[in-house]
Amino acid sequence: MDHYDPQQTNDYMQPEEDWDRDLLLDPAWEKQQRKTFTAWCNSHLRKAGTQIENIEEDFRDGLKLMLLLEVISGERLAKPERGKMRVHKISNVNKALDFIASKGVKLVSIGAEEIVDGNVKMTLGMIWTIILRFAIQDISVEETSAKEGLLLWCQRKTAPYKNVNIQNFHISWKDGLGFCALIHRHRPELIDYGKLRKDDPLTNLNTAFDVAEKYLDIPKMLDAEDIVGTARPDEKAIMTYVSSFYHAFSGAQKAETAANRICKVLAVNQENEQLMEDYEKLASDLLEWIRRTIPWLENRAPENTMQAMQQKLEDFRDYRRLHKPPKVQEKCQLEINFNTLQTKLRLSNRPAFMPSEGKMVSDINNAWGGLEQAEKGYEEWLLNEIRRLERLDHLAEKFRQKASIHESWTDGKEVMLQQKDYEIATLSEIKALLKKHEAFESDLAAHQDRVEQIAAIAQELNELDYYDSPSVNARCQKICDQWDNLGALTQKRREALERTEKLLETIDQLYLEYAKRAAPFNNWMEGAMEDLQDTFIVHTIEEIQGLTTAHEQFKATLPDADKERQAILGIHNEVSKIVQTYHVNMAGTNPYTTITPQEINGKWEHVRQLVPRRDQALMEEHARQQQNERLRKQFGAQANVIGPWIQTKMEEIGRISIEMHGTLEDQLNHLRQYEKSIVNYKPKIDQLEGDHQQIQEALIFDNKHTNYTMEHIRVGWEQLLTTIARTINEVENQILTRDAKGISQEQMNEFRASFNHFDRKKTGMMDCEDFRACLISMGYNMGEAEFARIMSIVDPNRIGVVTFQAFIDFMSRETADTDTADQVMASFKILAGDKNYITVDELRRELPPDQAEYCIARMAPYHGHDAVPGALDYMSFSTALYGESDL
Repeated sequence: MDHYDPQQTNDYMQPEEDWDRDLLLDPAWEKQQRKTFTAWCNSHLRKAGTQIENIEEDFRDGLKLMLLLEVISGERLAKPERGKMRVHKISNVNKALDFIASKGVKLVSIGAEEIVDGNVKMTLGMIWTIILRFAIQDISVEETSAKEGLLLWCQRKTAPYKNVNIQNFHISWKDGLGFCALIHRHRPELIDYGKLRKDDPLTNLNTAFDVAEKYLDIPKMLDAEDIVGTARPDEKAIMTYVSSFYHAFSGAQKAETAANRICKVLAVNQENEQLMEDYEKLASDLLEWIRRTIPWLENRAPENTMQAMQQKLEDFRDYRRLHKPPKVQEKCQLEINFNTLQTKLRLSNRPAFMPSEGKMVSDINNAWGGLEQAEKGYEEWLLNEIRRLERLDHLAEKFRQKASIHESWTDGKEVMLQQKDYEIATLSEIKALLKKHEAFESDLAAHQDRVEQIAAIAQELNELDYYDSPSVNARCQKICDQWDNLGALTQKRREALERTEKLLETIDQLYLEYAKRAAPFNNWMEGAMEDLQDTFIVHTIEEIQGLTTAHEQFKATLPDADKERQAILGIHNEVSKIVQTYHVNMAGTNPYTTITPQEINGKWEHVRQLVPRRDQALMEEHARQQQNERLRKQFGAQANVIGPWIQTKMEEIGRISIEMHGTLEDQLNHLRQYEKSIVNYKPKIDQLEGDHQQIQEALIFDNKHTNYTMEHIRVGWEQLLTTIARTINEVENQILTRDAKGISQEQMNEFRASFNHFDRKKTGMMDCEDFRACLISMGYNMGEAEFARIMSIVDPNRIGVVTFQAFIDFMSRETADTDTADQVMASFKILAGDKNYITVDELRRELPPDQAEYCIARMAPYHGHDAVPGALDYMSFSTALYGESDL
């Protein structure tokens, strides 16, 4: 059948979102719940010989409700009230609700009054709570319970069926295949599942409901039309219906389980009897094999040849590898079967198994222990015999190997030791021969152990009566005689090599001494020649004097240098004498140096020629440096006067601009006199420029006689001229401000005193905080906005400082008694008279010439009187002088 496949797996869809129905009960759902809950209640009430027709009416008096609880719980409730009054009904319902609560069920918002009043929602909620507690809560499947357990049971039972995907208790059951699958899984003879179609839900549902009612004693709780005609069937109704299927099938399963248990007991008994028979047979076979094997292992007859003993060992290995392992497995399986049998008998409450006499597990273990003891003894005997035979073969082979190796090593050694190659060798070659000979001696000493081992092996073979002892002894004696001869030849060659080495070492030492003294002397001469020919650049008289002193010191060392030259040549002559006296074969030249006596003499002669040339060059440079020193002193003397003079003038100008001695006109006159004296100092600057030019032409770059450079003097002179001009301009501006604003000298002095007091850094400028403090001291009470406005006036460029001129301008604006617009009009009328205009000629006549021309220039764009060309009326006059913003 294609509708049921036990191996089929089903990928469940994700469960749909549960709908919140606590606050809203759909009419269709209410209808389904009424029908389902009524049928469920009647399925239990029929057992007591009654039923209900209307679920909200028939439970109002509480009597049938209490009866329902007694039937489904199997317990007796308190005696009900038989009265017809409302209070009696409430008492009965409360007894039922109390019983439900005693079962661990929380009744939320369900009271006896609502049930007595026939509240449909509360009545259905109460019945659902009863169904959950007594029909669904105890369902348990794979560690899940209640709703989840019921859902998992449905999924497990319907998993092999195609087109069935149970994910919830509403839309998963609409097509009816879920109900049919549950019935077919437990009673396949009741439904032909292969004929069902997913697109015919009414037929599927009616089939399932009819079969369940007829054959499974499950009342019809819903109509197929109610489920199909609803977009989402009521979850509680479906769960109630499905739980009836669960309980119906779980009862049938219990009966099947009881039958299976009986069959299982019978099968266990049969299996136990078979295990007893198997144990008896296996124990008999194993004991028989042990009895046959032990005599073979106890046989200790020795063999005379290694081949025979090797065959015995191979037979024993075959026993260990091929014959014993299966018996080990049989013994292990025997113990396992015995323990398994005893465990099954104990679990079945049967008497323990008692094997035949001599076939107990302990008997088998004892026999096995004897087998292993015999096996261990046999193995030890085999190994000892093999070791004994191997020892003799090993010693003979070892003697042959060591003797062969030694003879191979000594081959040619006697001829090598008798050579006289050292007679024509150089020192390095002699030393190499000595090193080689030392290595041979070390090798010879190392082979001493081998010779002793060869003799010891031969002695042991004699003691063990080796069959070929005569040949072993003859070979051993030959080796020992040759060894003694090698020792004598070795000592003789060492003595000859050491004698030759001492002679060549004397010559080599002289060569080395010559090289050690010739190399630094040659370097000294090359350095001297390089220094004597080296061009020098000096900038001071001290430097040339230092060079001269060094040259004189160098000339003082020449006699000692000549003595060193002669000593070096003497060493070379001594070497030549030894070679001629002892007829030494000297191959090549001095190995430590390439410097020859001829080179030393040639370079020495060159040094002697260069000394007088160096004397002349130093004398000429000394004269030039004396002239440069005179120029330095001349420049330094003038610069040391001009530099401080400029600094002093700068400080005096600063004091004049800050101090308040006399009027502004006095300060101005004083400053102009300073300016004149400064300008008169210019010739000294020019003279210093001339001296500086001579120094540059002489390439003089430093001057210890002064800290002033020409660049410092130039910058200071330019700053002095700029400062005096700027200071004069500031005083002139102060005079203009004073005159324009009508500020008295006392006010100017007061402004200067305040400014100087708050100019804490004495730079001639106040920073923002100093200016704020100054204003506060003068009585200004201002906030941040007002102070920002004042700063925009006195510091329009936002450089963060306030100059004295800006300070005066601000203070004069605040304090001066300026003309008002009425005063300007009055002044205009005095000059204009009855004409109401002023002509250019009248301005020139009434005002000073420079002010008249200034006013005329300002008024030129505003000539506004039509009757008189070049005349201005009052409005044009005001605009020309003050601008439109002041009108």
